[in-house]
Amino acid sequence: MSPLVYKAVGSGQQPAPNMTSYSEWRRSFSWENVWNELGASPGGPLNIAEIALDRHARGTNANRVALRVLDQELHATSLTYRELGALVNRFVNALGALEVPRGAVIASFMGRLPELYVTALGALKSGCSYCPLFSAFGPEPAKARLALGAVRVLVTTDLLYRRKSARLRAELPELGHVLLVRIPAASELPAGTTDFHALIDQQSEHATASATGCEDPALLHFTSGTTGKPKGVVHVHAAIVAQYLSAKIALDLHPEDVYWCTADPGWVTGTAYGIIGPLACGVPAIVDSEEFDVQRWYTILERERVSVWYTAPTAIRMLMKAGHEPLAGHDFKALRFLGSVGEPLNPEAVIWGAENLGLPFHDNWWQTETGAIMVANYACMDIRPGSMGRPLPGVEAGVVERREDGSVAALEAPEQVGELALRPGWPSMFRGYLNDPERYAACFENGWYLTGDLARRDADGYYWFIGRADDVIKSAGHLISPFEVESALMLHPAVAQAAVIGVPDPLIYQAVKAFVELKPGVTNDEALSRALLSHARKSLGAAVAPREIVVVETLPRTRSGKIMRRLLRARELGLPEGDLSTLETRA
Repeated sequence: MSPLVYKAVGSGQQPAPNMTSYSEWRRSFSWENVWNELGASPGGPLNIAEIALDRHARGTNANRVALRVLDQELHATSLTYRELGALVNRFVNALGALEVPRGAVIASFMGRLPELYVTALGALKSGCSYCPLFSAFGPEPAKARLALGAVRVLVTTDLLYRRKSARLRAELPELGHVLLVRIPAASELPAGTTDFHALIDQQSEHATASATGCEDPALLHFTSGTTGKPKGVVHVHAAIVAQYLSAKIALDLHPEDVYWCTADPGWVTGTAYGIIGPLACGVPAIVDSEEFDVQRWYTILERERVSVWYTAPTAIRMLMKAGHEPLAGHDFKALRFLGSVGEPLNPEAVIWGAENLGLPFHDNWWQTETGAIMVANYACMDIRPGSMGRPLPGVEAGVVERREDGSVAALEAPEQVGELALRPGWPSMFRGYLNDPERYAACFENGWYLTGDLARRDADGYYWFIGRADDVIKSAGHLISPFEVESALMLHPAVAQAAVIGVPDPLIYQAVKAFVELKPGVTNDEALSRALLSHARKSLGAAVAPREIVVVETLPRTRSGKIMRRLLRARELGLPEGDLSTLETRA
């Protein structure tokens, strides 16, 4: 356990946390109460758009801001629940006019535009499945997902379509309609497409949500494996129950908050906590149409008076890399809760938040497959930097080991390293991999969902990430966590980012090799190499410290910011690189 602990939010602070006592909530928790809070019940009718949008649009929150969209010049356009609801209804009616059947898959392929939110909620309200695609995908990754998902309707921008999709249209026989958001409005529509706004402007502002059930498919998210094609992860309308609860207690959203989730809407976080979670909680959400920029982000935090901020470790490290100068003159006194997700958060980043923004970051853990936050550092709970936190009330987690006979057994004693596992049954649990029931079945054993992540649980029930099962390094009888080594390297003042892999060694089986990005202005020379190796040995000990540290200009990352250790390992060992559709490309 890290010796540093950040104390829980005091009860005298306003507002008090939604969950005031973790132990009491866990002892008395019932999923049935959450369903009742949303006016629904297991097995009954349920529609995500009805819960997230319509119940607010027709109630006391009708004139409350739902989304506040910032353009390139930081000009803001606000949409109330009533206004957003009217646009969504127009889109639902447009789908009816196009005779799109219930259950069809509707995909968005665009950046953070109001039309994306209309598409997502309209697809769900109509009884179709919504599939987000990351706008920076190239033509082939986009085509692969459109084909695998048998997408019937694609909503994209004129520019993206001309650049990335038009030439692929003939190879996608299932794709019946392409609706174009024209920015700026083009003089002529490409053949076989329909103007998004011209279509919905003709429709009525009134529509009834499709009578979907809890178990009807709602969301289709694609996630890349180490090899082969992307995996289509299927979620149902019941997912909103866990997304609502986790937004309320893991992100501590209150109606008076101003909330900003920086995740791209092409990824699962951008859907679950950029669209569904905050809307369900009735909380105004900031939507920034532009990509990461240090000064822009600090300006948004200050000017928009953001109170709850949910971002990614990569973004935090990029802010850290920029140094103290961009912070000068900014006032972040509206901030009261900082959250992080996407990959493990190094302790240094938690400390940096406390020292520079006045608050520590609350890390949490979940997967595309879990559909919602499963383990978190809550506002009512002390933060132990480097820990993922404790399981969500209503979720049973454990550390298990896979035995040679194929069975799985729980490791009951604290501090044992094993695979993080969850007891199935929470509402947002994925219901399948698209067209791959065998792969889905392989995720479950002896009453556990096996996450593929290695972790340990301390004596107080905090979980600590070790690494992906195929990332952990076995060296001279030791199991070494890449994350632990990376965190230690990042404590050196010269290091901005780090990635660690194991490489074959004839004596100790695997040796630790590190790759680091340096902070601006740092000279890469022999003296630095010696200093980094010395720092690592002092921090970690000779058995765990890297034998070799290589300075690189950039580490390979996914487009969502995760460092691709498997790609470093493949390149180091001359192995197949696998699926690279989510690899970030830089000019």
